[in-house]
Parts: sequence; structure tokens; C-alpha cells
Amino acid sequence: MTSPTDRPRVLSAQDGDVWTITLDRPEAGNALDPATAEQLTAALEARPDTTRTVLLLGNGERFCVGGDVRAFAGAEDPGAFVGQLAHDWHEVVRRLLYSPVPVVAGVQGAVAGAAVGLVGACDVVVCARSTKFRPAYGALGFSPDGGSSWALTRALGAPRALELMLTDGSLTAAEAHQFGLVARLVEDTDLRAAAVALAHTVAAGPVRAMVRTRGLVRRAAIRTLEEQLDDEARLIAESAADPEGREGVRAFVEKRRPDFRGAV
Repeated sequence: MTSPTDRPRVLSAQDGDVWTITLDRPEAGNALDPATAEQLTAALEARPDTTRTVLLLGNGERFCVGGDVRAFAGAEDPGAFVGQLAHDWHEVVRRLLYSPVPVVAGVQGAVAGAAVGLVGACDVVVCARSTKFRPAYGALGFSPDGGSSWALTRALGAPRALELMLTDGSLTAAEAHQFGLVARLVEDTDLRAAAVALAHTVAAGPVRAMVRTRGLVRRAAIRTLEEQLDDEARLIAESAADPEGREGVRAFVEKRRPDFRGAV
């Protein structure tokens, strides 16, 4: 019989245009450890070229409780162990941030620690109403990692982000939606179906234009208006010359629905 420690921590499967990646360590709240980081990186690398969207899910009652604190406690050199895990996990975050196709996530139950940064690296997040978000670093005497400080500051602003992290506070799903950390709220029982449906909707769209749009939105906060205008002009020209843009314009003129899947 396969023990829980031998089971894969990450599952991946193709569902038409969607590459679904699922955290599958529910007995530990999908806690992050070196194997999870390695397997999630491998799953992102293995995305078939025929897929047009990544969908990130978590099995069990909790999406992800953050780092595996039991593993931290058992490490001979906690500083080296946690530092290496952070380094490995940050590669996962970068792969999501710079994914060549849009990334959709469906989250439920608990999103804690580095998982907050994981959610912040996704393009569109569907959230079950009962979900709680908690950075949780203060309770361990840690500073943040995984891009969580970046994601929270972008969504909440520095004063609210600091208050949340310095008081070891938490956010309800409604608050996360209000502040912009997640895009959609759904009933708990609808979470998976809603996330899957959204991923397929996104996959049917102009994914290369979406990736250009993602870059513009994420860079907007650190640029001047002039810099943003220059980049918008450059990227819309790329989009107009792209087969997606040509198909979209033709479809508009011909008064039909565009077929972006065939625009290669």
C-alpha cells in the first residue's frame, strides 16, 4: 500500500484546452514542502502546447495552508531548509506570473502563508465564500515569503497589508473580494464547477492578447503614465499584427463570433 508520504503531491491532467494542476495532499491541508515545489514546477513545465489556460486547484477542504511547519520543526538547520524551500517556491510563483497562457485558480477553505502569494500570482481567482486568508507568518516568528507581501500590498495597500501581517490577522472571502485579492465569489458547492467553467471560457479567448494585458496591468503601478502609454501602443500593435487580432477584426466585420483557437 502506498503511504501518504509516497503519494504524488501534485496531479495534472489535460481537459481540452485547459491544463489542470491540482495540489493533492489533503491530509496535510496541501502544505508546501520541497516535493510539492518540485512537482508543481514539473507540472507547469509539462503543460501541453495544445492547452490555452492553466487551472490551479486544491483537493480536500483546504486549498493550501502554506509551508509544512512540521517539516520546519524537524530540520537540522531550519534557516537553510526554509531558505531553500522559499527559493524553490519562488520559482513556482515566477512560472505562474510569467506563464505564456492565462492562469485561473479555484480556492476554498484556507489560504495561508505562501499560498497567499500563490493566489496573487494567478490571473483570475474564483473563491468559495467560506474561505479564510491568513498570512500566518507572525505566529511562527517569520517574515513573509512566496510573494505574499507583494500580493497583499498590491491588493490591500501598504497600511492594510501591514496591519494584517503585523497583527497575524485574517481576511474573509468577502473581504478578499472587496480588496481585489480574488476576482469572483461563489458558493462552496459551486467552486470547482465554476473554476473549470471559467478556465474554459478564458481558453476560448485571445490568450496572447490576454497575456499582454496581464503584463500591462501588473506593471501599471510602478510606471509613469508616459511609460504605460508607450507600452500600450507597442503591445496593441503586436496584437493587431497577431493572427488573433486579425481574426478578431475579421469576425467583427463579418458579424460572427471569432475563432481564436484557430488563430495560430
